[in-house]
Amino acid sequence: MDLVLTAVLPLFGLIAAGYVCARKRLFGPGAVDSLNKYVVWLALPALLFQAMAHITWDQLDHPGFAWAFTLGIAVVFAASYAMDRQRRGRLADASIEGLAASYPNAGFMGIPLCLAVFGRDSLPAAIITALLTACVLFAFSIVLIEIDLQGTRSLARTLRKVLLSVLRNPLVASPLAGLVFPLMHWRLPGPVEQFVGLLSDSASPCALVTIGLFLAQSAPAAGRQGAVWRIVGLKMLLQPAVTAALAYWVFDMPPMWAQAAVLLSALPIGTGPFMLAKLYDREAAVTSRAILISTVLSVASVSALVAVFRPGH
Repeated sequence: MDLVLTAVLPLFGLIAAGYVCARKRLFGPGAVDSLNKYVVWLALPALLFQAMAHITWDQLDHPGFAWAFTLGIAVVFAASYAMDRQRRGRLADASIEGLAASYPNAGFMGIPLCLAVFGRDSLPAAIITALLTACVLFAFSIVLIEIDLQGTRSLARTLRKVLLSVLRNPLVASPLAGLVFPLMHWRLPGPVEQFVGLLSDSASPCALVTIGLFLAQSAPAAGRQGAVWRIVGLKMLLQPAVTAALAYWVFDMPPMWAQAAVLLSALPIGTGPFMLAKLYDREAAVTSRAILISTVLSVASVSALVAVFRPGH
């Protein structure tokens, strides 16, 4: 319980602070976009770059973790896709709902949570999770949406477009750039280390406040409450349950990695599905409301998981 009070609740406190600031209109209407761009383009890339620049192969050599997390995502995405297609039948909408149901907030929330609960040894697990969601899951959903909306017959063109878009994402490019240093056995120069360190220290608080600012703008999903709760149920119940079963009973991994897999899979829905829904004009209110509800529920569920876990054992 001490860990919950000292590590987890302060994180949710920062989210609440951002929410209250937005409700009280202490920041201008462009605060969400501006702070989000700062986190996405500067703070989080610096954290990911610095972490990968110091990483070792032993820290990344955990295929069981990657498989457990990936299969957990796949099961939930498939379940959501099947349930949505039975009701509505549109590939783009089913893909966005499947993305929302299986997309944990690994970047903005998972990284600071792992650091607070498990320490810096868990940072590789959080980075792997962020890359799996930001690259593999996000790209897969975009391919399905593009195929549906554009009706393109050229799968190669769609894949090329998605690949270029993913590689231009700073949350993908920065860890890949950082990985060059351990591969070449280089050390970060002192001034560069200091620069990225200063930016890295701002990543967690700014990311969490940004979540709160975003949640304050969540709009009601009129007439689509069934879809909202279906997404929330799959994300908050099925995904951590499937991942836990795979992490503890199927794949062999150290206890900290198994706990991190379950905790990261139990995170609320990230903002990625909302941004994709807005981009393609596909009922963004549904994903926005699902993000809000899952984040509120995660205060209890994440705190309960942390109370049960014994980090380091």
